[in-house]
Amino acid sequence: MPSVATTLVGGHEESRPSISKPLVYSGSLDKFEQNDLTPCIGREYYGLQIRDLLAWDDVAVRDLAATISQRGVVFLRDQDVTPTEMKDFIVRLSTLAGCPSSSGLHVHPLTEEGSELGDQISVISSEKQKKGGGLTHQLSDVSRFASTGWHSDITFEKVPSDYAMLKIHTLPATGGDTLWASGYEIYDRLSEPLRKFLEGLTATHDANFFHDEAERLGNPLRKGVRGSPLNQGSDLKTTHPVVRTNPVTGWKSVYINKGFTKRINGVTKDESDMLLAYLFNLVTQNHDAQVRFKWRKNDAAIWDNRSTLHCATYDYDAARAGDRVASLGEAPYLDLESCSRREALSQ
Repeated sequence: MPSVATTLVGGHEESRPSISKPLVYSGSLDKFEQNDLTPCIGREYYGLQIRDLLAWDDVAVRDLAATISQRGVVFLRDQDVTPTEMKDFIVRLSTLAGCPSSSGLHVHPLTEEGSELGDQISVISSEKQKKGGGLTHQLSDVSRFASTGWHSDITFEKVPSDYAMLKIHTLPATGGDTLWASGYEIYDRLSEPLRKFLEGLTATHDANFFHDEAERLGNPLRKGVRGSPLNQGSDLKTTHPVVRTNPVTGWKSVYINKGFTKRINGVTKDESDMLLAYLFNLVTQNHDAQVRFKWRKNDAAIWDNRSTLHCATYDYDAARAGDRVASLGEAPYLDLESCSRREALSQ
């Protein structure tokens, strides 16, 4: 049996997960009514409040982390939780799920210093988007396809997000849904030869266009430590494995996204363009690998950025706003001994 060190590809010694094996769900959340929204992604709990979880023991929070990582995204309706409580909860969730001790809450490069809600809260606002801020504005300049917005949060950082939580408190009468897609399922739809080929490759994730956004908004780019000592400086570009292992589940996931992945390395540009287009198409054209959530006031979603992509739907004119907090996990790596979601569930 090969040693763990020889089975890991990528990652960073300063940012390894603190767990050595996947989490095992204990059953502590079975008492809540729940519903899987599709066979492969999404679960909704009824009557579960984040504020209550903050007062409970670690078992329930760890079980929720395991569930989020297995199901990709969990939805909780009508949450009475403040931004401060959101930050406290995501730190606890990420810690119990095995994030490295060096990882904390992310500070987005475009976050304005002295923000009323604190550096670690990103205000998701349609009014801000209209003024020209963030990823969606940049993508809208080059495409009229709504599917161009599919992304995983902050993959341009050396240590990207493990979990993120968004609570929507202002929304239009209709429209503004968010979709999530399963990176596990995308991996499972690849042929075995293509899986092996992609597992030997890395991709470049680049968000240096945020420099233009910062200038447009009149705010300096945040160049200090952004939640991890590995995340600092002005160059918002890094390299990650095309296929990564989620340490919480032990499952492989395709790890590319339309928003930030610019190049698959080690192949020609034509080959990179072809491979990325095919992988992006698997995400956008397979609605059975997606879940769509219709928000109501004060609903919350918590998702695993390592194994999902998401896309907001901008089909409304009225104001839509919410608060998002993202924790940082490990530097992405591939464990060659890990398996796919379907393989794991079949056992």
